[in-house]
Amino acid sequence: MRDHPHEGAAAPGEHGGPLGDDGASGSHRDPADVPEEWHGRATNRVQWLLAGIGAACLALGIELAVDSAWTTGLAPLLMSVVGCVLAGLLVLFGTLAFVHVAVRVDKDCLEVRCGHMGLPRRRIPLANVVGADFAPRVTPRHWGGWGYRWRPEQGTAVVVRRGEAVVLRLGDGRSFTITVDDAENAVRCIRGRCGIDTGRSPGA
Repeated sequence: MRDHPHEGAAAPGEHGGPLGDDGASGSHRDPADVPEEWHGRATNRVQWLLAGIGAACLALGIELAVDSAWTTGLAPLLMSVVGCVLAGLLVLFGTLAFVHVAVRVDKDCLEVRCGHMGLPRRRIPLANVVGADFAPRVTPRHWGGWGYRWRPEQGTAVVVRRGEAVVLRLGDGRSFTITVDDAENAVRCIRGRCGIDTGRSPGA
């Protein structure tokens, strides 16, 4: 996991400027320099602790169902069992799905896959991307927590840890943010593929 404690770094909506090959503004990237595919990921080990809490709730619900004397009151015990099991399953899914995120950029699209099962998953055609920005510091606080987030004034995000992120600006006016390691190179790759700041048409 990489965490970037840049002081005064940008929150969502305060993105870095255009990146050149050396980090400068006004990129004119040679198409030959754009890789066939770019792969990146980000991990948050804290999520494993939360997953452990979910597993404990699930185990408690099962233990109550198996070992408790149901003659003491069916309804309260049933509610306790169901509550523990549901809470455990919700916490387990909500944490394990966002232990890590994997991002792939190819010539046609950007694909985001979450967790070990790759769900939730999102594919964004690069033809729909009109801009890509590097955000040096995004935190769960900016989005109201970890996971797959949506805020009307900020758009949609996949947030698995604090730190650098890619911010896509889409043709329909929405934005999509992904916390991922090596986000600067991801932005360069996306811009090169989309022909952003190079005078080339998207898909060139």
